[in-house]
Amino acid sequence: MGRRSSALGPRPGSGHPPLSPSRRAILGHLRDQPQPLTLGALVQITGLHPNTVREHLDALVRRGLVRRTSGLPRGRGRPAHLYEHAEYGHGEYARLAVALADALERSSSEPALHAATVGEEWGRELARERRTATTSPTDAREQVIGLLDDLGFEPRPGEQESEVLLTRCPLLEAAHRSPGIVCGIHLGIVRGMLAEQGADPEGSALEPFAAPGSCRLVVPPV
Repeated sequence: MGRRSSALGPRPGSGHPPLSPSRRAILGHLRDQPQPLTLGALVQITGLHPNTVREHLDALVRRGLVRRTSGLPRGRGRPAHLYEHAEYGHGEYARLAVALADALERSSSEPALHAATVGEEWGRELARERRTATTSPTDAREQVIGLLDDLGFEPRPGEQESEVLLTRCPLLEAAHRSPGIVCGIHLGIVRGMLAEQGADPEGSALEPFAAPGSCRLVVPPV
């Protein structure tokens, strides 16, 4: 039984997922600097639009390749964020999700339900962080798939329009150990992000270890 389950599902998340040329360039600039840089400094160095640089930085932070901290306050308003290369980062997302799964297993009377709730709140927060306005359920769906790609799931189209195959998992070991919790968090993220962008999350579903090489995610196209 164990041997069969280990043969199904996605591959482990890659330690260094493929990056676009722009993201590789930003990561290189941060690696070359002895001190953290602000968004404004990276805009000047790269010549890219601030929103574009911010989007790339958000993705690099989620992958654990860049560390984001708050600078010292100067005058009114919030202090600027500082960004630096995370030499040995494994991803804030991955560490937190594993710790949460273990804590829910020990303390919750309904761990899967609580995991889904946490995941939904997490998805809403991630949608707000992306600051991307959507005008239709289709746009919201594309944003969700883009987020899953940023998180290291390497989504691919399935046979049906509503299917998305998740070919990697950044938490594969934890998902095998606690699928109800870890996969519940992942589905909650999808539902929370859809809801935050005004799309109906009803009908979305996740089938863990559905086939060799992937989990099966259903995200209705409309």
